[in-house]
Amino acid sequence: MFVDQVKIYVKGGDGGNGMVAFRREKYVPMGGPAGGDGGKGADVVFEVNEGLRTLMDFRYQRHFKATRGEHGMSKNQHGKNAKDMIVKVPPGTVVTDVETNEIIADLTEHGQRAVIARGGRGGRGNSRFATPSNPAPELSEHGEPGIDREVILELKLLADAGLVGFPSVGKSTLLSVVSSARPKIAEYHFTTIAPNLGMVETEDGRSFVLADLPGLIEGAHSGVGLGHQFLRHIERTRVIVHVIDMAATEGRDPYEDYLTINKELREYNLRLTERPQIIVANKMEMPGAEENLQKFKEQMEEDYPIFPISAITRQGLRDLVFAIADIIEKTPEFPLHDEVETGVHRVVYKHEAEETEFVITRDSAGTFIVSGDAIEKLFKMTDFSRDESVRRFARQLRGMGVDEALREKGAKDGDTVKLLDYEFEFIE
Repeated sequence: MFVDQVKIYVKGGDGGNGMVAFRREKYVPMGGPAGGDGGKGADVVFEVNEGLRTLMDFRYQRHFKATRGEHGMSKNQHGKNAKDMIVKVPPGTVVTDVETNEIIADLTEHGQRAVIARGGRGGRGNSRFATPSNPAPELSEHGEPGIDREVILELKLLADAGLVGFPSVGKSTLLSVVSSARPKIAEYHFTTIAPNLGMVETEDGRSFVLADLPGLIEGAHSGVGLGHQFLRHIERTRVIVHVIDMAATEGRDPYEDYLTINKELREYNLRLTERPQIIVANKMEMPGAEENLQKFKEQMEEDYPIFPISAITRQGLRDLVFAIADIIEKTPEFPLHDEVETGVHRVVYKHEAEETEFVITRDSAGTFIVSGDAIEKLFKMTDFSRDESVRRFARQLRGMGVDEALREKGAKDGDTVKLLDYEFEFIE
């Protein structure tokens, strides 16, 4: 089964907890704090493996949760950092955040890596909190939670040229005779239900990758037929090879076919119109094909090269293959995303969401609900089993302005304040 789009959940490992400990050696009176820091949680890292061709493995495993860092230990021993979780993906994978719709990574080259979910830093042990006024603190931090997010993996095939056209115009036959690929060929529509790749070699030693994509029909960009699932694979190709049944064996007008397919490409992504296009007039061995070709040339307004061929008799294939190779050599890669050239560096501008410190709302029962990225992370890193940690958390809330914001919202002494699943009493 060919799988080219999946939604998965990834979570970086939590940091290890810091430790509260004191030196206990004999003959060392008042030895002082000796609690070590926790280790860093593991990152979830995607790595390109050129041996993979689809996202099939992600159909069976959709949750990737990295391991947490080791907890800090006594004698100021630092907890061990967790080993990163490496997830293999095929070349051509685009990773998008479900919530923000931001493109996190575009992975194209073998061995290329991208951190998709960062692990949390380790919590500090009580040695880190020692001060002249408090030389023996009973205070430590829990590890920082790792980033968790849902992402969509979308596979866009890495092909130099892509065959497009209506069903049964001869795309699969053409691929099979110019390369060693063996796609399924039959006399019915949508024989090809998954993209096929073939390596084409010219007589002068050049080579390129040609993709045979499932047939498009009118309305494909909006979800009609099979082709809409695979239009995304055209986005990476440098040259569009438009195959047309010039013999009109199914009663359609070749020029209307040409207009319809180009309209679908334009509606799906306007930038596809920037690609150079080669027109392949196929089935020239059939009766009426020559007359239709002459009429087609008269109707054509664009200045695209037209190559009359017969995939069955192999007429005209040599010239076509040379022409595709020539155009690929002259055509640069088209960026998938908005990029700006600055000298030798290519910069991708991305939207960075600002982290909200806190937001206060009120539910129907009158409870004040405090939420926000910064305050929730602070809460998760606080060890509520120790009074000193609780007092520190209260000081941090006051420093962030939470107390004042609650008063402005109308909070009175004894009112209930909720943070995540925990409830507190507001005290003036």
